[in-house]
Amino acid sequence: MTAVDAVVVVAMADEEAPFVARAQVAGPVTQVAGSYQRLVTLAGRTVLLVRSGIGLVNAAVAASCALSVFRPSVLISAGSAGGLGVDVRVGDVVVADQTLYSNADATGFGYVLGQVPAMPERYTCDERLVAIAAAGGTPQVPTRTGLVVSSDSFITAHVVDDVRNQFPDAVSTDMESTALAQVAHLFGIGFMSVRGVSDLCGPVAGDDHATHVDDASDRSATIVVQMLAHLTD
Repeated sequence: MTAVDAVVVVAMADEEAPFVARAQVAGPVTQVAGSYQRLVTLAGRTVLLVRSGIGLVNAAVAASCALSVFRPSVLISAGSAGGLGVDVRVGDVVVADQTLYSNADATGFGYVLGQVPAMPERYTCDERLVAIAAAGGTPQVPTRTGLVVSSDSFITAHVVDDVRNQFPDAVSTDMESTALAQVAHLFGIGFMSVRGVSDLCGPVAGDDHATHVDDASDRSATIVVQMLAHLTD
């Protein structure tokens, strides 16, 4: 079995492409339970690049399949995201320091909003890698650090106020990161989410996402690849 330094999970082909373009070596694609895996070399590191499909379950299944075979030091969520923070702009790269589910509500049983029963209130990302990724920002590719929330809903104008009111410290939202964080927690490995902001969850979020997903994904890949160079052996 090939040893890998990291598993990077993206949802879509548009999010996968900038990693393949940056790879010094890109192996053949293998389909596993609906996801697509390939070994690539990035920043001198051996990485399993996984395209999971969109949504929490697809992400969790794809990551679980990967981690059942490979044992990396970190699982990374990459690609695009919607901006929630008041100072977040399209083109920023959000480096999560924590994640939670925006649609998880077991408060009737004493759990915190966003917490799955018997799981952490929030999933904490690898602090060392968060610092490295955040420091990798530039005026051309600015980084933001904070809470990322995830659900199976694409957040648009008709629900964004509720999400912001429930999680006022949330910086961005996506449809995979927290599921990946939970898988990493269960497998006992580090986790990171590094996502480019493609839209601001407004009235034309869908159009904005379609327009900016390529650039957002490219910016995400820029920061992730920089970070990979700093993984410890």
